[in-house]
Amino acid sequence: MRILISGASGFIGSILVPHLQAQGHTVLRLVRNRAQDGLFWNPLEGVIDLQGDETIDAAINLSGDNLGEGRWTKAKKERILSSRIRSTSLLAGTLAGLSRPPQVFLSSSGIGFYGSCGDTFVDEEGPGGKGFLAETGRKWEAAALAAQEAGIRVVYLRISPVLSREGGMLQRLLPFYKFGLGAVLGSGRQYMSWIAIDDLMAAIDHILCRESLSGPINLCAPYPVTNREFTEHLNRILKRPTLFRIPAFLLHALFGEMADEEFLASLRAVPGKLIASGFEYQYPGIEEALRHALNGPPCA
Repeated sequence: MRILISGASGFIGSILVPHLQAQGHTVLRLVRNRAQDGLFWNPLEGVIDLQGDETIDAAINLSGDNLGEGRWTKAKKERILSSRIRSTSLLAGTLAGLSRPPQVFLSSSGIGFYGSCGDTFVDEEGPGGKGFLAETGRKWEAAALAAQEAGIRVVYLRISPVLSREGGMLQRLLPFYKFGLGAVLGSGRQYMSWIAIDDLMAAIDHILCRESLSGPINLCAPYPVTNREFTEHLNRILKRPTLFRIPAFLLHALFGEMADEEFLASLRAVPGKLIASGFEYQYPGIEEALRHALNGPPCA
């Protein structure tokens, strides 16, 4: 397949591109510097160098301002939202206008779509929640409407935190945990959904090839864990004690609104559609997923 990808230089994209190439696919990158190898685009100005007769079999949209970089000021939140909406809208409209539109458009979204759900299990049938991430998710997914109206199979990849030492949450946490500073956040009872990077790559392969899959799909492992469980597993693997707890008020003081939605929200999302479609996980449990990500010894 000829696959067009935005966000190819990001954490997930930089792993996905060589993965797809290893499967025999041809990857066309959307880039923001004309000196780079790829097709130029500038979502803020509505510019994309994609000819109307370009042959593309699939498109994957991973573009968006990094949620974890910097405090969520008003300006930062505007960048997070506008970067997602403008890039998705431009790409969806451009794909819809091709003389031969692609068969499928995978557009990234986030598991934060559901908001904080306490102890309740949430699959793709769950409603959108409250808060900045939930509102961002709704607008982000709505921005792909033009592609859907053109008859393209559209999939919203509701991606959970990805476990890999090459980037994302785990890479940011490791230095603290290695120095024995891995702490429970808030009460520690809040749930978190997650997925191993290998399973994320395999799930994208699976979705690309399954014409029956469309709409929102939760990209997460089948067994969410509490923050305390995650912290204790990671500390045990690194042979460190779990000695500390960072209270909610201190997280608020340090991170503001981000603390409520990224660290203290409870989200127990499960991958209903992936499991129903026959997808099999390599790393369904948190212990084996963390050990694999850290290249540790096999699980007992």
